[in-house]
Amino acid sequence: MRTLILHREDLRLADNPALHHASTQNADVLPLYIYDSYEKSKGSATKAFLFNSLKSLEANYKKYGIALKVTQGDSLNILEQICTQEKIECILWNRCYAPEQIARDKKIKEHFTKQGIKVETFNSKLWHEPWEITNKQGGFFKVFTPYWKHVQTLSKKAPLPKPQQLATLQIQQETTNLFCPVEDLNLLPKKLNWATEMLNHWQISEQDAHKKLDSFLATGIKNYAKGRDFPALESVSALSPYLALGLISPNQIYKKAQDHLMQKPEDQKQIDKFLAEVCWREFSYNLLFHFPEIKTQNWQQQFNFYPWEDNPQALKAWQQGKTGFPIVDAGMRQLWQTGYMHNRVRMIVASFLIKDLFIDWRIGEAWFWDTLVDADVASNAASWQWVAGCGFDAAPYFRVFNPTTQGQKFDPEGDYIRKWVPELKNVDTKFIHEPHKAPAFDLKLAQIELGKDYPLPLVEHSKMREKALSIYQDIKQQKESMENAS
Repeated sequence: MRTLILHREDLRLADNPALHHASTQNADVLPLYIYDSYEKSKGSATKAFLFNSLKSLEANYKKYGIALKVTQGDSLNILEQICTQEKIECILWNRCYAPEQIARDKKIKEHFTKQGIKVETFNSKLWHEPWEITNKQGGFFKVFTPYWKHVQTLSKKAPLPKPQQLATLQIQQETTNLFCPVEDLNLLPKKLNWATEMLNHWQISEQDAHKKLDSFLATGIKNYAKGRDFPALESVSALSPYLALGLISPNQIYKKAQDHLMQKPEDQKQIDKFLAEVCWREFSYNLLFHFPEIKTQNWQQQFNFYPWEDNPQALKAWQQGKTGFPIVDAGMRQLWQTGYMHNRVRMIVASFLIKDLFIDWRIGEAWFWDTLVDADVASNAASWQWVAGCGFDAAPYFRVFNPTTQGQKFDPEGDYIRKWVPELKNVDTKFIHEPHKAPAFDLKLAQIELGKDYPLPLVEHSKMREKALSIYQDIKQQKESMENAS
């Protein structure tokens, strides 16, 4: 059967249901990636990661004697040309869940089904489809903990192996003219800047994703439940960008985690916590599917009245890691240099933007979308709404992270700060989280002039906290009024 396999966020050969189905049908396959309008909407860091991911997929297909085809433009129009010229009999893909992707794929499926072309889709991205998970009332879960407890009771699919063999679909020269090298997609910046430099921090391939998981299970998992909160420690998996573009699947992660427990059952608590974090991504897709506006609209509508402030200078200081709060600045600089930020620090910097600077969470979400290599449409939006307190499973409105005490608790020696804010490397540990409180003599010894080498605090946190609590109290009262009125 002449079969076209459409790759999106599944840039791997193993545990790829669409590809596996084609191989079991002895199909002649044409693997295709289309850089369409949705793919182009991804952030700069993701595009840079995508470049290497596509090159990896291209190399892996080459081992089968098959060429991955790459093109750009409108998906439906391109597929129409290929299907007509090559007499395609079947189109396969793995499902995506952003509202724009769902609309695009529904249109494609309806169009080609009417033409008599077989269209089949599969789940390669999640443990369970969003519509499969329901609570006792038959609705969807809006709080993570009961969702996670429910998911733990469900069986997971065993990951599929790589195809033993694949047959290539011979195509006409006219069709070949539709395709281009990966380089022609212009995924990398034309000039050397952070988006190219940050690639030096990553090994990007399907094989490297598994090496990273294996290494994490061998060493990082030992103290994961506690260590994951300490950004200076190597206690996180950093698998999120590989999951986002599908170089590894959640089923593969689950299987290897269970295999690890067979050898080391004493790591049960650590594995459970690790899998719960993987499940947060699943929960976020559950929210996205049932509330497609999650990227732009507050779930709790009373937050529509939140008095956000327009403060370009403060926003720029936050983006550049020059707020005068060392843990915030370290996180923002780690993001800029590597395309990644430690999860604990993500919560700290998000809270600071929202509750110390009173800048709209959507502006922060957009910045992360552009600069994170693991920018995920569901997790990114759900996490920002969680910190803001306006989402489904929201943090209590009174939770306002104190960036200083957070730094003191989770980076007590200042190792993380010194790594990413090198101008503070010589500051005494007792002042590393509050350099503005250091005596003049200590600052001189550290060769630091505040306001010149490192900024003074942008705001006074205690005052901003009181202001935030006052605003949240007003919003709480507005919610009660809305509920009473209804």
